[in-house]
Amino acid sequence: MKTVAMVLFPDFLLLDMAGPMEVFSIANRYLDPDEHYQLLLIGTEHEAVRASNGVRVQADTHIDQAEGGYDLLLVPGGPGAYNERRPSLLAWLQNAVHRATCHGSICTGAFVLGHAGLLDGYRVTTHWHYTERLIKAFPGATVEIDQIYVQDRNLITSGGVTAGIDLALAVVAQDHGKKIAQDVAKVLLVVMKRQGGQAQYSPLMAAVSPQETPVTRVQHHVLEHLDESFSIERMAGLANMSARHFARIFTREVNMTPMAFVQNARIDCARRLLETSDLPLKTVAYKSGFGSVRHMRFLFSEKLGLTPSQYREQFS
Repeated sequence: MKTVAMVLFPDFLLLDMAGPMEVFSIANRYLDPDEHYQLLLIGTEHEAVRASNGVRVQADTHIDQAEGGYDLLLVPGGPGAYNERRPSLLAWLQNAVHRATCHGSICTGAFVLGHAGLLDGYRVTTHWHYTERLIKAFPGATVEIDQIYVQDRNLITSGGVTAGIDLALAVVAQDHGKKIAQDVAKVLLVVMKRQGGQAQYSPLMAAVSPQETPVTRVQHHVLEHLDESFSIERMAGLANMSARHFARIFTREVNMTPMAFVQNARIDCARRLLETSDLPLKTVAYKSGFGSVRHMRFLFSEKLGLTPSQYREQFS
């Protein structure tokens, strides 16, 4: 029998807890009693812990009474994970992980592990919306921005919210084989392996800075004329700069090359059209500036792990 423990703190995200725990609970239906997962909730509060949606959950034990020795110790995400630091929780985690076979986080729970000093030297992930913030906060970790979940030695982390279900299914598959995990996935009406990674949910291009500069003027021009052809030289001309100087300034301000910006802007434009219209793929490709469906399909597959048709089916 393996013990899966989840530590709860105020303002945790309820689905980060419920999704993975439901996977392990349903897995017990298909396992012999001596192979069951024992589920344990550990709270930072003596009373019921309030989730970010207002639901209160009564933990099985308080961190002061938790004995350790877990096979898997997980930390959920939520506003309480990235907006606050709880010294008692961080100190407890630093000791508890040494008594756990494996530990990890769901969604933004990675920030709690990071503040406890448990991410350095590991490959990790978190919700796509917070990957840049995680990178800046914990430069000692290698943040994978497109993975649904990442396992690096004894640390396993997942992307946003429902990715915790993917993480738990992967653990079940490792512990008891793919067939059991598939049976659990069928009960939950989810797939064992998603098409594509987190990039399919996140915009590839950040919002243009509100500050007017030669670079932002070029960005706005590109966004308003995506169906036209752009080169470094043309964009540099719009900024009244040499091509080399423009490329250097643009990359420094935008954190991507000018041509990467154009490509990502076209993909995001195509995604919006696929989500909100029934336009033929040929028209979507033209309006987004790809020139051909074949080129659009290639870049979608490369960047998102999905074809335009698959993207439309999943998100429209």
